[in-house]
Amino acid sequence: MSNETIRVMLVDDQELIRTGFRLVLLAEPGVEVVAEASDGAEALQAMESLEPDGCDIVLMDVRMPGMNGIDATRAVVERFPRVRVIVLTTFDLDEYATGAIRAGASGFLLKDARPTELVDAIRRVAAGDATMAPSVTRRLLEQLRGGNATLLDPEESSAGGLDDAFGALTERELDVLRRIAEGKNNAEISAELFLSESTVKTHVGRVLAKLQLRDRVHAVIFAKQHGL
Repeated sequence: MSNETIRVMLVDDQELIRTGFRLVLLAEPGVEVVAEASDGAEALQAMESLEPDGCDIVLMDVRMPGMNGIDATRAVVERFPRVRVIVLTTFDLDEYATGAIRAGASGFLLKDARPTELVDAIRRVAAGDATMAPSVTRRLLEQLRGGNATLLDPEESSAGGLDDAFGALTERELDVLRRIAEGKNNAEISAELFLSESTVKTHVGRVLAKLQLRDRVHAVIFAKQHGL
């Protein structure tokens, strides 16, 4: 992805917000805003019209009239599985983060994030990583430690027992998963395990495939919920 243009769609019912995002991204090399929409249904129609090239990242507002951002994220993930969604909201509330994650979002940011944080989130998610607002991550981990949250769908969080789930991983893949659960990126994992970043990326892909998880956000949650 580093040598390709990242194609972004902006979905927000406020035109002023979309304009602000577009101006920020206009100044970024290798990032192109290819479509805008004011609600979820309009976003899905726009994505259909963009095929076959489509888009890579959707910046999705949560609160919109008609089809909201959570329902739209779920529809995007089902119909366009290669597309990654970063959900944006004004509200630092657990219900939105939980809903976004369960819908398949690969990132969650507050709208007051700095432009550099927004651009970094887009680049990280486009590269196969994940991003979460620090305040949201902190709350989610507190919920998980308290045993009060089931953030994954039942078929994801109970795909076999604990031994069955982790038993499918090699010792090296388990090492990688532990570090994913600690929030480390590929470069940090590479340094700790004395592996090349490409090898780490391969291990991450195998972990996600074996555990049937969509992305690193879900891998973190899966690991925490299973006591890793």
